[in-house]
Amino acid sequence: MSSTSSSKPPAVSATSSNVEIDLEKLLSREESAFNREVEVERILKAFKLNPYDMLDIEENATAEAIKRRYKQLSLFIHPDKTSHPRAPEAFDLLKKAESELSDKDRRENLDAVINQARLMILKALNLPSSTPDTDPNLRGLEPPYKVRLRLQSKELLIDEEVRRRKAIKMNLANEGLEARKKDEEVAAKKRKVQEDKQWEDNREQRVDSWRTFSKDTRKKKKAKVAVLG
Repeated sequence: MSSTSSSKPPAVSATSSNVEIDLEKLLSREESAFNREVEVERILKAFKLNPYDMLDIEENATAEAIKRRYKQLSLFIHPDKTSHPRAPEAFDLLKKAESELSDKDRRENLDAVINQARLMILKALNLPSSTPDTDPNLRGLEPPYKVRLRLQSKELLIDEEVRRRKAIKMNLANEGLEARKKDEEVAAKKRKVQEDKQWEDNREQRVDSWRTFSKDTRKKKKAKVAVLG
């Protein structure tokens, strides 16, 4: 009676297993590093006037959700954790976006612009202004509704920023004009003070000149009278 031996899989050595684990860790680190750099690039390319774009979060996000998102992204792309040369810039942009959305007035202004964009899109689609974002009529659009909303919001935000910069430029020009007027007034006052001082300093000289002139005049008169006599 022949004995049958059961086939067994070849034993994996502990050394081979450790190599596989180390390789997986290395690949995981490389993937993580790559993803960090991708996220840095996304932030740098995001529309700077829309903090929602910077944080890649929905416009209806709560204040707590915004803070969580900022913390998550700021830790993920922190300059200490990625070798991307512009990571510090991206980090600062995230902080600026979070700060703007944490400011109640600034967020309300931003939301008002986005809502204006939303109404413009609904009007173009012949839909009532009360149409919710979840309405079936907003599905299947090309480009998608969310993309349209971001693009329309971008146009409005750019227009608003242009107006803001023009107003600042005009204010600066007016301030410059006012400053020049004040400088001219100060210069005129200084000239007046100098002229008054010079007038006072020359008082004695003028008096002496007048005395000399008077004496000469009297002498001439006397000389004429003597000749006539």
